[in-house]
Amino acid sequence: MPRLSLLLPLLFVSALTTAYATPEAKAAEYVELEARAPAQVISRCTVPNTVALTFDDGPYLYTRGIVDQLEAVGGKATFFVNGNNWGCIYDSDKAGNIKYAYDRGHQIASHTWAHRHLNSLTWDQIHDEMWRVELALSRITGGVPAFMRPPYGEYNNLVREAAGIRNQSLVLWDFDSGDSTGSSVSSQKTKYTNLANSRPSTILSLQHEVYQSTVNEVLPHAISQLRAKGYTFVTVADCLGTRKYQRTGPAQARDSNWHC
Repeated sequence: MPRLSLLLPLLFVSALTTAYATPEAKAAEYVELEARAPAQVISRCTVPNTVALTFDDGPYLYTRGIVDQLEAVGGKATFFVNGNNWGCIYDSDKAGNIKYAYDRGHQIASHTWAHRHLNSLTWDQIHDEMWRVELALSRITGGVPAFMRPPYGEYNNLVREAAGIRNQSLVLWDFDSGDSTGSSVSSQKTKYTNLANSRPSTILSLQHEVYQSTVNEVLPHAISQLRAKGYTFVTVADCLGTRKYQRTGPAQARDSNWHC
């Protein structure tokens, strides 16, 4: 039977300002919303001659290196970030890296809170994984993401329904560099060379910003190869001709609720 309503954070219908420090505060943040259609699942771009380079599992040490490399060639990237995976999103350095990318027009999207296998979770657990990172991003940047990538690329109907009710699309990929599955730097570079030479109309890639070799060795090669073929480096939203965020507003000042 379709879900006709669900308790969701007031974050998505109000000023995006409160937190859930106590049970009473948390209860006050919830309102009843109508269910929506299951989320669209996206695995390729639609705007010709575009490359959407995406980086999962951050924020981490190398975010700014990715931003700076792409900006040097007039490009943008998309970061699918977790809340508490390779460290806490609220840590000063990690929050600062997110804001650095956001302020420069790169896209910040959801990769859920703790990188759990969503297919193994209940309805309420799925939403908890989603809304915690969305709340963090709204605090840090002022933006509410319009896209999420399920960890490991895993999703089922429940995940699609949960994302749909949160007004988000699910984003997969059509090219995997292999950095998270043990591919050597040499192998990853070869994959990018072959990809560039095959010259598909669009590319939606998967990399992970938590590997030094991805950022400092593979990415410069990928940029060089793809740029030589005339591609433009854009965000996922731009490669689809849509918006990056459901809404934007001012970032919040750090307070005692900024913790994992």
